[in-house]
Amino acid sequence: MGARVLTAIVLLTAGMGSPALAEGDPERGRELYRPCAACHMIGDGAINRIGPHLNGIVGRPAGVAMDYRYSEALIDAASEGLVWTAAELDRFLAEPNDYIAGLRMVFRGIHNEQDRDDLIAYLRAEGGTPDPVFANATAVLLAPSDEVLGILRIQGDAYYGEYLSAECTACHRPEGGDDIPSIAGLAPLDFIDGLVAYRSGERDHQVMQTITARLGDEEIAALAAYFEAAN
Repeated sequence: MGARVLTAIVLLTAGMGSPALAEGDPERGRELYRPCAACHMIGDGAINRIGPHLNGIVGRPAGVAMDYRYSEALIDAASEGLVWTAAELDRFLAEPNDYIAGLRMVFRGIHNEQDRDDLIAYLRAEGGTPDPVFANATAVLLAPSDEVLGILRIQGDAYYGEYLSAECTACHRPEGGDDIPSIAGLAPLDFIDGLVAYRSGERDHQVMQTITARLGDEEIAALAAYFEAAN
């Protein structure tokens, strides 16, 4: 399973020319982070899950979590020099799907300014500072694998996907939850990449590995087509 490696030169400008945010409460931010934990790990031992780990996220260039395959929309933003300063995270958290054109997330945003300040304070406290290697301004981005791209090119049958979806919706409710996110409206690239990662064992989750082991490429494409339209 080959992965094309893209490189983007990213200028690390954390803290330069960004307006100061109000001081947040990291302990309150810890509670606000609970829905995020369904997709993103942070702290000691954090690894990539449905989303990349968030260690060192405040001040980290976009798209640099190693061994995580980012969506094309995020890769484009990273290649243009996006750095997750506190100010940029604040804008992103307010309107995530408007902030990056083409980004499709089940997370709908946090409209309360104090809540965003508290969450960012927690991300800084729990995730620590970015790896110093990023000060060299080079981000290595992993493009979708050949396997993922092959499935993406299949014209998925949404009606067949609906038939197959019962096993998914038994856990992934449309409204989402603290531990298991909604997958309704998820972009096909992200959906397919996730299932392929579970099927190959790249992502560690026993139930998901068991389910995806039974799915062929046509079935994954069908599920992706169904859930994309299931807004």
